[in-house]
Amino acid sequence: MEPETTGGVSAAAAATDDVQSNGSSSPADAVSRLIHAVEQRQQHLLDKTVPHVLYRWIACLCVVLIYFVRVFLVEGFYIITYAIGIYLLNLIIAFLSPQEDPESSLTGGTLPTRRSDEYRPFVRRLPEFKFWLSIIRAFAIGFTMTFFDVFDVPVFWPILLFYWVMLFILTMRKQIQHMIKYRYVPFSFGKQKYGKKPAPTESSE
Repeated sequence: MEPETTGGVSAAAAATDDVQSNGSSSPADAVSRLIHAVEQRQQHLLDKTVPHVLYRWIACLCVVLIYFVRVFLVEGFYIITYAIGIYLLNLIIAFLSPQEDPESSLTGGTLPTRRSDEYRPFVRRLPEFKFWLSIIRAFAIGFTMTFFDVFDVPVFWPILLFYWVMLFILTMRKQIQHMIKYRYVPFSFGKQKYGKKPAPTESSE
């Protein structure tokens, strides 16, 4: 009878330890579970916005306007605006670039160059949804940073604006030259449709 009693005591002790470990979890585990739940909720809300392209970009425009109104009212934080502009320029280039670089691709491109070629839609390096989400996050972070004086570095903003415009022109010129060289358009308008053949009519004798 003693082995059975020992086994029963061991099982009860193990069950008690499990209950105590589940009931008294460390604060780090509680914070980790909370962060995981928030991330799941955030991802669920983002997934619901995927099909609503127009409303998503209207919301993005509102966020951008709120940020610029904030910068205009405080008359500062121009270095943050310049950093966001450089980041947006990188996003635009990735949005307009194909996923496979034609220069390193063995096929020489991702889109057909003749009418006889098979239809292949343009696949972006940066998808539209990630492009939109990155813009939202950039301006949201920038808006938050405008509440901390440490980021308000005094600069002469016309010089930053001039430099960004020149950088934008040079970068877009290079991108357009790349598009012309490899003959691709960074937009897909759906599968190519062909005209229906007219139904044969019976000839009257």
